[in-house]
Amino acid sequence: MALFGNKKQTPSFTPAPLQAAAGSAAQVGQFYSYSVGASTELALSCATVARATQMILSMVGCLPLRHYTKQWTGERYEKIYLENEAWMDQPDPKSTMNFLMSNTAMDIMMRGRAFWYVTTRSSTTGRPLSFQWLPAHMVSTLDQVPPQFFGQSNQITFNGIELPTEDVIQFIGGVQGFLYTGARTITTALKLDQAAERFASNEIAAGWLTVGENTEQMSAEDLGELAASWRQARQTGAIGALAGGVTFNEFKSDPNKLQLLESRQYSSLEVSRQVGVPPYLLGIGISGSFTYQNAQQARQDLYLFGAKQVLNCLESTLSMTNVLPRNRFVEFDVDSYIYDNHLAEVPVEEAGHREEEEMYS
Repeated sequence: MALFGNKKQTPSFTPAPLQAAAGSAAQVGQFYSYSVGASTELALSCATVARATQMILSMVGCLPLRHYTKQWTGERYEKIYLENEAWMDQPDPKSTMNFLMSNTAMDIMMRGRAFWYVTTRSSTTGRPLSFQWLPAHMVSTLDQVPPQFFGQSNQITFNGIELPTEDVIQFIGGVQGFLYTGARTITTALKLDQAAERFASNEIAAGWLTVGENTEQMSAEDLGELAASWRQARQTGAIGALAGGVTFNEFKSDPNKLQLLESRQYSSLEVSRQVGVPPYLLGIGISGSFTYQNAQQARQDLYLFGAKQVLNCLESTLSMTNVLPRNRFVEFDVDSYIYDNHLAEVPVEEAGHREEEEMYS
């Protein structure tokens, strides 16, 4: 009788939250403990680094994902596009796609790797349904250390607490992170900026005071007090007064040299080489403005030389069998970015007329 009294069990396709004791202990999701690291913050205080990374992230964070499978036609593989799963449009239900992808790409660029934590899985297939970004600065791998990573780690800790490896998606970049390869470039750029800032914050012309030969000579202490008083008087007002026999001598220096323009320009060029963004996109050594004629080419250059490697790392990792079934893949819709400008291939004269017509239509 009991056999016929059992209720038939139906499969559930609702997401099942992870029993993540390790994740709770490691404060996953407790944002007050999160940090991207002082070295990243310091590097981004350099204007060229900030702009170069911003250009790449503006591309990575805005691209939609596409879901597809491959079919052999007898000569080559053909892509067959499928409906996106829910996580492909919003991997983290609590944040935007732009936020998640931008921060993931930043970690790959800066540190050579990035991490997502699986927050929910399907109760039937066991595959991930949602994720959360983990700052790479807070993740340690006990079986390998930076700057070079040789594969996915089997011992991962976050906030000093070990996490289950199967619950962490590891994005391993193809090159070492910029914080390691560009450490000397970043340090030089920051020192040059600091030197220029010191000159810029000096409100009065640099110079020195001399005491005439026929004037009573002063001790080192008196000379120091005289110089301090002169500086304070000049900072307070435009007019300063000196006793007879004391002369102010101004340094004859070129303001451009004081601002270290050439050195800082070369430093910016070095940063562009390290990050991979073409110099002309950062305004280095190139005068003039963009036209409709070269806008598409600029996007292609940014993709090929700057963002492609990061995008490929994201695509390849999210297409692995710990995320998707075999022969299922994801890719970024790069074409929608490169060909977004409908005036890109129109000659400059026609583009100007067409734009004017659209403004008054």
